[in-house]
Amino acid sequence: MVSIEAIKHFPTSAGVYIMKDGAGKTIYVGKALNLKKRVGSYFNRSGDSRYQIRFLMGRVETIEWLVTDTEKEALILENNLIKEHRPRYNLSLRDDKTYFSLRLDPAEEFPRLTIIRKVVRDGARYFGPYSSATAAREVLKELCRLFPLRHYPLKTCRQRKRPCLYYQLRQCSAPCFGKISAKEYAGLVEGASLFLSGRNRDIVRLYRERMAAAAERQEYEEAGRCRDLIHSMERTVERQKVASTGGDTDVIGVVSCGDHLQISLLFIRNGLLLGSRNYAPEWALEPEEGLASFIAGYYCGEVIIPDEILLPYRIPGSEALAELLSEKRGKKVVISSPQRGVKLELAKMAGKNAENAAAEQQKKAEESGSILEELKDRLHLEQIPRRIECYDISNIQGRDAVGSRVSFLDGKPDKSCYRRYRIRDVGQADDFAMMREVLFRRFQTSKMLEDKPDLIIVDGGIGQLGILTAVMDEIGVTGIDLAGLAKSRVSRGMSDSAIERSDERVFLPGRKNPVVLRQNSAPLLLLARIRDEAHRFAITYHRNLRSDAALTSVLDRIHGVGSTLRKKLLEKCGSVQGIRTASVEELATIKGITAALAERIIKELSA
Repeated sequence: MVSIEAIKHFPTSAGVYIMKDGAGKTIYVGKALNLKKRVGSYFNRSGDSRYQIRFLMGRVETIEWLVTDTEKEALILENNLIKEHRPRYNLSLRDDKTYFSLRLDPAEEFPRLTIIRKVVRDGARYFGPYSSATAAREVLKELCRLFPLRHYPLKTCRQRKRPCLYYQLRQCSAPCFGKISAKEYAGLVEGASLFLSGRNRDIVRLYRERMAAAAERQEYEEAGRCRDLIHSMERTVERQKVASTGGDTDVIGVVSCGDHLQISLLFIRNGLLLGSRNYAPEWALEPEEGLASFIAGYYCGEVIIPDEILLPYRIPGSEALAELLSEKRGKKVVISSPQRGVKLELAKMAGKNAENAAAEQQKKAEESGSILEELKDRLHLEQIPRRIECYDISNIQGRDAVGSRVSFLDGKPDKSCYRRYRIRDVGQADDFAMMREVLFRRFQTSKMLEDKPDLIIVDGGIGQLGILTAVMDEIGVTGIDLAGLAKSRVSRGMSDSAIERSDERVFLPGRKNPVVLRQNSAPLLLLARIRDEAHRFAITYHRNLRSDAALTSVLDRIHGVGSTLRKKLLEKCGSVQGIRTASVEELATIKGITAALAERIIKELSA
């Protein structure tokens, strides 16, 4: 354990400190405006709130430091070191995925809207974020009814002989075929931008002016189109409560829940509440540091950065963080903790969302615990099956055979422990032998045995369970409960038109008759979900291998023949059969092919 004497020579300037354990592994990275003062605070043992700090310091053997000129540079360096070392005690968002946004590039000839994940500074306009691709597509679908922008890339559209089906459905104005002028299309783009920005009143006013101008010019068809568009918008756009005075704002609420934080993020665009999302990152230190780390990790990713970020309390280094985000966005970003007014009410609302999300997570955890308890009792297991693994095999007559392993922790998928196995030693259609190979490879080393599950289930009945039991006995693995989950059977009598479906059955070692859980009960649904996930994971891998095999030429298997020579061979001979019947002299005339290589090509193709 490191002592306070170790920090006597620390500098008083800004920088980054790196805490390492006895094995020299980085376990925590932090930044500070004053390194000596900040690291010294970890040795302050007064106050119960410092328990987590003492827990961390008990594992620290050495503390290193790097000096920077400014706090902003320290923030950048801290983020880079966290990404490089993945310290155990730093807040991590590595499993997070950015939400979807809509992108509109005004520099295109006829701009169109696309759904994207990555937000980059490329001059385009971004709208969102939306909670899912489905939500973004719904917005895009509704928008195309109001403002019929093109759907496909311009090059693809112009290769067609006539406008696409969306034009017939009046959801595309077909600018690529001259069905609308560039000026009129620019008006649609402007309307769509205003609509997505929440400026619905501006759209209505704009199209009322255009309708009046068209009527005055006696262009009644254009006036009628503007009138219909106004009516459609009035029916489509829901009344939303104004959440702030305007602009784009993200409001963050935080609740500390033991060893993790519950963070709720509200998205306000042009004064309207667009949506929200929740995070529950693991974090055992002070909430202020955790929130600062979350903001740095989240907004330094590929997301939309708003004009203002509202927080429930001040965080360390907020000025440097605001400066960094302003540089990334290209416009000023304000990070503040409001004390009164509408913004304070928004911060309180975000806090209530975080509390509700934490309560919901707690409720789900309790329900999951009760389900696992019931599963233990019904199947007479030795222990509560917190970690459950399931295995499945997928092949077609032994070809492209694969196995899969999925892992669930506390009733939830733990995708970091998912594994795919390409069958190596079994050449024929033998699911039992394939399952045996997969299980041997799973438990063949002592390292793999250390991370063993509480329960293993296989997709199948007593036969698959027998293989599982035999393999576990052979490799000497004990302390794991085993089970086989057989699908329900469909049967119909010779003279009976009614179809009967049997119950799903759970087979256990040493028991001839299966255990039949109550259908649609929570424990059975959990087992079925795990079994179906293993099947999905296996069959997806199998299909990918089949697709790759279908796109592979027999020429790719010949050593010395790359993509360039393969192309030349096919251009010269027309097909693989033409190459096979060609003479060595003919192939040797191709640049890059020697007489020896030509002879080997013909020999391997004729084998």
